[in-house]
Amino acid sequence: MLEPDLLLDAYRQGIFPMAVDDRGRIGWFSPDPRAIIPLDDRFHLPHGLRRTLKKKPFAVTFDQDFPAVMRACADRSDGTWISPQILKSYCRLHNLGHAHSVEVWRDGDLVGGLYGVHIGAAFFGESMFHRATDASKVALVALVNRLRERNFVLLDTQWQTPHLRQFGTYEISRAEYLAILKRAIGFNEDF
Repeated sequence: MLEPDLLLDAYRQGIFPMAVDDRGRIGWFSPDPRAIIPLDDRFHLPHGLRRTLKKKPFAVTFDQDFPAVMRACADRSDGTWISPQILKSYCRLHNLGHAHSVEVWRDGDLVGGLYGVHIGAAFFGESMFHRATDASKVALVALVNRLRERNFVLLDTQWQTPHLRQFGTYEISRAEYLAILKRAIGFNEDF
């Protein structure tokens, strides 16, 4: 298992772990450029998702079933970087109050969600999943709203993806990222 202090120190330096093979060997990463989701008015809510949110087909909770969200994120047909060691380590971080989940429910079933790590006014998004159309997007919008309400400075997504680009995600250099990160972890915001 990765010790909590090791994980938190790595995040404070802009580094995160991933299992890199079937044996669960851990690699450490700090992408350049780094992708972030804006928490200001540059955050974009796609038109179709606006309609979904108005219909309110989902219930959203926070930190109600962190292990289930992680297991669902790891259950991918294209392989996963979430090894048993990563799962155990992040569940321990969650129990210590440093990792959080957003759960999306429909009719009592967990149909989407995401999880990540929180330090100061920074949230490091790790992974998301969906079992129903738009469920992971609803989780992301709920996360952004929560971070805005609590004056967070940084929502790190690590890498740019087509899925995240639709929300206004953009890339910055490692140097710019580290400057924002330093400022963000200097605050003491509650998730």
